[in-house]
Amino acid sequence: MSLPIYATFGQRVWYYTFRVICALIFIFLITPILVVLPLSFNAEDFFTFTPEMLRFDPEGYSLKHYRDFWNNNEWQRSFKNSLIIAPIATVISVSLGTLAAIGLSQSHVPFRRAIMAILISPMIVPLIISATGMFFFYSQVGNFLEGTLGMNKNFVGYVKVVLAHAVLGIPFVIITVTATLVGFDRSLTRAAANMGADPVTTFFKVQMPLILPGVISGGLFAFITSFDEVVVVLFVGSASQKTLPWQMFTGLREQISPTILAVATILVVISICLLTTVELLRRRSERLRGIRPS
Repeated sequence: MSLPIYATFGQRVWYYTFRVICALIFIFLITPILVVLPLSFNAEDFFTFTPEMLRFDPEGYSLKHYRDFWNNNEWQRSFKNSLIIAPIATVISVSLGTLAAIGLSQSHVPFRRAIMAILISPMIVPLIISATGMFFFYSQVGNFLEGTLGMNKNFVGYVKVVLAHAVLGIPFVIITVTATLVGFDRSLTRAAANMGADPVTTFFKVQMPLILPGVISGGLFAFITSFDEVVVVLFVGSASQKTLPWQMFTGLREQISPTILAVATILVVISICLLTTVELLRRRSERLRGIRPS
C-alpha cells in the first residue's frame, strides 16, 4: 500500500520508520538461516567459513554432507521415522481438530470458550511440561497395550509418539478451521437440509469444499509441528522411534558433524515450501469469501 499524497509529515516519518523497523526485524530473524545455508556446502568438516569459501573458490564448496545424509543409515532411519510419524499424526490432528472446530462453531454448544481453551492448551503450555505429562500418561497406555492386548513393543512406541504429536497438532487445526468458519454462510447448510441432504452429505458436499483451505492450512501446520518436534519424542519415544530432529539433537550433543547443517537446510526448504502453500491457500480462501487478498 503506497503512501497517499495528502499524508502529513508525521505520517510520512512513521511510514518509513515502520518499514525500517520491519526490515531490521526481518534481517534479525533471517540471518541465522542465511549463515547455515552456505555452511552446509562446506568442503571441509568445519562449522565455520573457510578461506576458500570466503574467496568463492569452487574447491571450498561440496555436496559431501548431503551425500553423507543420504548414505548414512542412522540419518536415513530417522528420516523415515519422521516420514512415518508426521503424516499419520497430521491425519489424526486434521480429523479431530476439524470436527472440534465445527462443533465449537455452533452457538448452542455450552461452555464453548472453556472447551476451546482446553483444546488449544498444548499450544500455550510450555512444551517441557506437556512432555512430562505425556510421559506418565502414555507410559500407562503403553503398559496396557503391551501387557493386556499383547501388542508389539516397537509398534506401541510408534503409537505413543503419533498420538503425542497429534495432540500437539490439533490446536493448529482448530484455530485455522475456526478462522475459516467465521465467514461461513450457515444458510447454505440449512438450504442443503431443506433439499433433503443428510448431515454427512451436507458436510462433504457443501461445508468441506468451503472450509478446505483452512483444513489444509491447519494440516500443514500440524505436519510441520510433528516433523520438527524433538522434546516430546525424547520423553515418549524410544531409540526405535528416533526422528530427524532427535538425530540432529544427538549429533550436536555427541558428535558434531556438518551433516547437521545439510539436514537443517533440507528442513528449511521443506518449511518454506509448506508455508508458501499455506499462504496460497489463505489467498484462495479470501477469494472464495469475496475478500480481496492482502
